[in-house]
Amino acid sequence: MSSSPPLQPRAAASGAGSVFVVVAPSGAGKTSLVNALLRARSGIELSISFTTRAPRPGETDGTEYWFIDRAQFERRRDAGEFLEWAEVHGNLYGTSREWIAGRTAAGVDIVLEIDWQGASQVFALFADAVGIFIAPPSLEALGERMRARGQDPEQVIERRLAAAKGELARAERFQYVIINQEFATALEQLLSVVDSARLRFSKQRAREPELFARLFEPPSGS
Repeated sequence: MSSSPPLQPRAAASGAGSVFVVVAPSGAGKTSLVNALLRARSGIELSISFTTRAPRPGETDGTEYWFIDRAQFERRRDAGEFLEWAEVHGNLYGTSREWIAGRTAAGVDIVLEIDWQGASQVFALFADAVGIFIAPPSLEALGERMRARGQDPEQVIERRLAAAKGELARAERFQYVIINQEFATALEQLLSVVDSARLRFSKQRAREPELFARLFEPPSGS
């Protein structure tokens, strides 16, 4: 179980930068798709979350996550440093509020790889956050992918598959759903979502305020 900070009124993220919230069951290919997105598009960065989870083989502090102990996490959480936080499979995860605000104000797009609990908190705070759910073609395929990674024992995989059923039931809360059956197709769809979101009126206006003032100024006397 986890609790969330008191919700503030819904508001658009400041500046020209967009917030993309990408959620998926473990093993659905979310990280591979996001990494490919970051290579394919400039001006977009991954938000690095804080977590109490132990690093997996090959993970380094400050790259995949900021790895801290539970006491440190709880101190930061209680001080209001996190935009969102959640407890998943016994581990705590949180996103820096100050860092997100600063980067979007500077016009940088931010990708949040978080779980559905954290996504709900972000949607409550930012009305224009773009929600993207990455789904596997089937639960059977998801189990095969988890086993192929060779990182978790069978009991952990079974627990994650059970959790995936609940996560998939919440996909309807997201604006976009991408079925990751063929990686190239899923990536093309993800890029399309990002490119379209960047063309929203509010974001274009924030990037080019003087141009928009000239182009879209109401006629005098109207």
